[in-house]
Amino acid sequence: MTNNIISKIVLAGIAAVVICSCNSGKNAENTTKNGITQAFLEKVKTVKVVLSNQKQELILTGRVEYDPDKIISYVPLISGVIDRTHFSLGDKVQKGQALFDMRSTELSALLSEKISLEAEEKVAERELKTAQSMFDDNIISEKELLEAKGKLKQVQAAINKIKSDMSVYGTDKGNGIFTVNAPMSGYIVSKKALSGSTISLESEPAFTIADLTTVWVTVNVYASNLRFVREGMAVEVTTLSYPDEVFYCKINSLSQVFDPEEKVLKARIVMNNTDLKLKPEMSVMVTLKDESIVNALAIPSDALIFDDDQYVVVVEETAGNFVIREVVLQGHSNKISYISSGLSEGENVVIRNQLLIYSELKELTTNH
Repeated sequence: MTNNIISKIVLAGIAAVVICSCNSGKNAENTTKNGITQAFLEKVKTVKVVLSNQKQELILTGRVEYDPDKIISYVPLISGVIDRTHFSLGDKVQKGQALFDMRSTELSALLSEKISLEAEEKVAERELKTAQSMFDDNIISEKELLEAKGKLKQVQAAINKIKSDMSVYGTDKGNGIFTVNAPMSGYIVSKKALSGSTISLESEPAFTIADLTTVWVTVNVYASNLRFVREGMAVEVTTLSYPDEVFYCKINSLSQVFDPEEKVLKARIVMNNTDLKLKPEMSVMVTLKDESIVNALAIPSDALIFDDDQYVVVVEETAGNFVIREVVLQGHSNKISYISSGLSEGENVVIRNQLLIYSELKELTTNH
């Protein structure tokens, strides 16, 4: 409060010196009815209030996140011990690339069963060959031939099932070692697999791969901003990392339920990120521009003076005659402010030296 009073006294003092120092003697005839000298009046600049389409600008905060449709966390379906890893956190990997080798008694048991079934398959093949020859010589019936064929098919089906199961768990490298391969192409964004560590179905994901060529930006939308935000509207995204670059995109969806913790709605922006500039967890600024409100009175934002919890402007009603006018702000965009009441189209508002004039007029009003 003390600083505000001092500031007003200083401004009023400056104004008094500039405005009133020449109000005596031979220069008295060169002053206006507000006590403003002609020399000072020449330094005052005004602009007309115009009727313009309002461009509402709103700046919200957001965060870069993974595209959930392009991320895979690998949780092993069997227990085992990691023998060796072939990747590091942040590495780029291709689908099918070896990520780590492991030893597993469960996989070893499957492998043993597979070997046993393959031996049975050879026996069943020989039996079928013999049965076919005997059937051709009318020694056995067709039923016995079909039974031999059925036995072979059963063994082959069991082998195929084991191969399928093992392909899910890993690739057999021999000597009881199985390799786990990358299920998709992308970047390793999480790694828990370490040489010598034990993994199981209850373990944390051994690794997480994310395709970062597409990311989501989640934007916090407060209740007071809802009237300005809608699905499909164009937005501009900027970051501290690239302050001179603007990413142009649109709002893809807007949640209809408030987040219970943050008390905000979440808007989603799906962004192409082929150059990998946007990193998950990166903070961004999202600028929304709405031109749906029309016919608003517009003035330069520099004309506004905020004092005593209200906005005012200095209006030049006639040449050299100035008055203070309280205004109600409707919105702003860049350096333009939109006024809902207090001004009329065509009026002249002061945009240079308005603080000096305002201080002097306010002091004159107080003294009278």
